[in-house]
Amino acid sequence: MAPNRKTWVDEARTMTSTLFSPLTLGPVTLPNRVVVSPMCQYLADDGVPNEWHWMHYMQLAMSGAGLVMFEATHVERRGRITHGCLGLYSDAQEAALTRLLAAARRVAPPGTRFGVQLAHAGRKGSAQRPQDGAQALGPGEDAWSTVAPSAVPFSAGWHVPEELDKAGMQRVLAAFAQAAGRANRVGFELVELHCAHGYLLHEFASPLSNQRTDGYGGSEPARFRFPLDVALALRDILPANMALGARITGSDYAPNGLTVENAVMFAGALKEQGVAYVCVSGGGNLARPDVKPSAGYQVPLAARVRAGARILTRAVGLIVDPHQAERIIATGDADMVAIARGFLDNPRWAWHAAEALDAPAIMRPPAYARTDARVWPGAALARPRNGSC
Repeated sequence: MAPNRKTWVDEARTMTSTLFSPLTLGPVTLPNRVVVSPMCQYLADDGVPNEWHWMHYMQLAMSGAGLVMFEATHVERRGRITHGCLGLYSDAQEAALTRLLAAARRVAPPGTRFGVQLAHAGRKGSAQRPQDGAQALGPGEDAWSTVAPSAVPFSAGWHVPEELDKAGMQRVLAAFAQAAGRANRVGFELVELHCAHGYLLHEFASPLSNQRTDGYGGSEPARFRFPLDVALALRDILPANMALGARITGSDYAPNGLTVENAVMFAGALKEQGVAYVCVSGGGNLARPDVKPSAGYQVPLAARVRAGARILTRAVGLIVDPHQAERIIATGDADMVAIARGFLDNPRWAWHAAEALDAPAIMRPPAYARTDARVWPGAALARPRNGSC
């Protein structure tokens, strides 16, 4: 039975927090700017979500984040990273995700939006799950042939991918379009195109992995051509009431790789194709990028893209403290923040962040309403008001 909305804990207060203010992404309005980042679980059954995903997404659905992103969901079987990756290329996957999303929406606070990240692993596919080593699948591990813009392996010991010809590129583009149609039928309000982390569309964009000499390689506009073709195909197939976004690479963190200036150009071109926002990440196209993660280390990339391309922008990269997240939005470095492991560590991050920032309380499910700091004296002991979640 769905929760009685009248019993959610809520309070009308003057809004002082920019992090907890609404944001409109094309046709979709988020109640706040906290986003649950897409996080691969590597536990699907031939692309189909199972009991683990029900537990995982039920927790995230009730988190109070304005947007909950489902993990990288692959558009064809050979486009998976691992045997445990989610897919959206079969009727069984579509049916299971439809049931899962409907259940997640029933436990979510009113206004919560749900999106799915559509992806193709490219040359980083046919890999072991992280818990099994995260290397290329070996003999006896049911490996499959991978594809890429050029026949350049991800790293030593990895499969040499097949270079996509025009027919192969058309097949991949059609797979993205078909998956977007399925995402619409499932009931997602937003689709995010994965153009980062060293996967196929990032591989086309980066000179480190794209050594083509045709119209899809060489110059910056040519390397971006195929990802932009995919973005346009998705915008054409998605209905007007669904938003389209993209996760892009702000830097390859490597000599002769993608730079933030390239990201500004790419984000501007995506905007012209009808993309409502970009999430700016970095790295992933080399096994050992030249970067040392620190608090908010990728936020400057998002700020540069936002200013240069004049597109709504999401920041990522060790954003863990609510006051840190508030500053990112208030200073104009980004329009949203995406939090990944922070939500795995504490699925109530947004509840506690709202308390720390004196924002209106996140609406909790009725059975959990007693944990609100205004009605539970134990909250001050469990989470002292030092800004931490």
